[in-house]
Order: sequence, then structure tokens, then C-alpha cells
Amino acid sequence: MRISKEHVDLQMAIPGAVIRQRTDFGDATGLGKISGEVFSLAAGVDTTPLFQGLEGDCCQCPHWGFVLRGRVTTTDANGVQETVEANDLFYWPPGHNVRVDDDAELIMFSPQHEHRRVIAHMAERIAGSK
Repeated sequence: MRISKEHVDLQMAIPGAVIRQRTDFGDATGLGKISGEVFSLAAGVDTTPLFQGLEGDCCQCPHWGFVLRGRVTTTDANGVQETVEANDLFYWPPGHNVRVDDDAELIMFSPQHEHRRVIAHMAERIAGSK
């Protein structure tokens, strides 16, 4: 699910402050502690080989985030693609792969226990390919 900043519902606009809120933007029930993450990714990065061996060969961790710059496309387990770009809020549910279309920088929030497991898996795949 993605939404551009301009389409997030305006809740309040007063001199010096604009507040926008998208409700029901994913579900964090039972996910425990959340980590804040900054990802800097080069065009051409594709997680598909890094996620091999995970359930469904996909990242099974949900992510909520904001694209500072660039463009990224996710593909879910059913082959459905969604592209996010600068100024988009996004929610990536479990079961996705990521391809970086243009150099990108993302701010993400993820359940830390689950995402640390995915990151460790990626690190093992990279170490094994050397």
C-alpha cells in the first residue's frame, strides 16, 4: 500500500503546522518492539537472491516507511508489483521482494526481531557468495 504525501488526509492546517494522517495503515498487533531504519540503496539492487531460503523466498517482515528520494518496486508472492517513489508513504506486508529502480533513500519502521532475522539471512547469503 502506498500513498503520496499530498494524498494523506489533511487533519489540521494552522500557521506553522500541517498535520496529515492516514489511518489503518497496516497492523502492528503483536509485533513487539519496532526498529527505525534508514536504507540507502543503489539502482539495480534486487533482493530476490538474498531472500532465497526464507519462507516463500520473500521477506516475511512488514515495513512502514517513507521514500526520501528515488524509486523502488516491490513484488509480492503472487507477482503483484507496486512502485513507491519520493514523498510516498508505504506499507509493505510480509511476503515481498524489492528492486531499486533509481538510487533511493528510505526511512522504514519494522518489527525489530523479525527484520534482524531477515538482515542476518541476507548477510549469510552475501558471505556465502564470496
